[in-house]
Amino acid sequence: MKKITSRDNATFKLLRSLAESSRERRKQGRTLIDGMHLVTACTEHFGLPELLAVSETGAGQAEIRAFFERHQKAAPLCFSDALFAEISPVAMPTGILALIPVPAPKPGMTAGRSCVLLDAIQDAGNLGSILRSAAAAGISDVFLGTGCAQAWSPRVLRAAMGAHFVLRIHEHAALEEVLRNHAGCSISTSPHGDKTIYELDLTGPVAWIFGNEGAGLSGELEKLARHSALIPMSGKTESLNVAAAAAVCLFEEVRQKAWIKTRAGPA
Repeated sequence: MKKITSRDNATFKLLRSLAESSRERRKQGRTLIDGMHLVTACTEHFGLPELLAVSETGAGQAEIRAFFERHQKAAPLCFSDALFAEISPVAMPTGILALIPVPAPKPGMTAGRSCVLLDAIQDAGNLGSILRSAAAAGISDVFLGTGCAQAWSPRVLRAAMGAHFVLRIHEHAALEEVLRNHAGCSISTSPHGDKTIYELDLTGPVAWIFGNEGAGLSGELEKLARHSALIPMSGKTESLNVAAAAAVCLFEEVRQKAWIKTRAGPA
C-alpha cells in the first residue's frame, strides 16, 4: 500500500480538486464516492474503481481490510488522516474513498416503461432521496432537466445510498421531448390536482414529473402532463417535501401493480 504524505503529490491535488469543485468534476467527467457501502456497490456493478484511497486509520478497520482481501488486485493509496480529510468529499470521512468516471447512461430506455422526470430539483439531499426511492420502486430511467443539482456529486451519491449504480441517469435531458415520446400516462403533482393519486390508474407505464422545491414545474411541462394529481393530506399542511411526495407516488404505483399481479395469479 503506497503511502502519500505530501500536499505536493499530484494525486492528492487531483482528489482535492474533485472533492471541492463541481466544475472540476464536470470537466473531468469523474467523481468521488466515500464510504464502504458506496465503494462496495460500485465495485459490484462496475468493477474496481479507477483509484482507491484509504486513511491511515481506515486501513486498520476490519471492514476495509476485508474488502481488500476480497479484491487483491486493488492497489489503494494510503493517506495520512490529515490529508485524507482534505480529499474526502464529506464532513466526516469514513476512511475509504474511490475515484470513478461518471457512467454514461446505458441505452435501451423504452417508451413503454415507467420513468421519473425531474425539473430543477436543486437540493442534493432531495435529489439523492428521489433517486433512492426510484431504484427501490423498480424504476430504470430518471431524467434530469435544466437546473437540477449535479446527479453524481458526492452529496447526492451519499443521499442515494447506491441507487446510482442500478439506475440509468440522464442529465441535461430535454424533458418535453421525453414526455412527447412516452407511450404511457404522464402525471405531475399539485395541491390543486384534479384527482388524488389513489384515484388514478397506475397499472400501466407512468412518466412521473416532479418540479422545483419552491417554484414547482415549468409551464410547458405542466401543460404536457396528462394528469395533475393530488396527494391527500390531513391538517393544515399544504404540501410535502418533493422527495417525500415522489416516494408516496412511486410506491402507490408499486402497490397498484402488485395488486394487479396478485389478482392475475400464477401464469
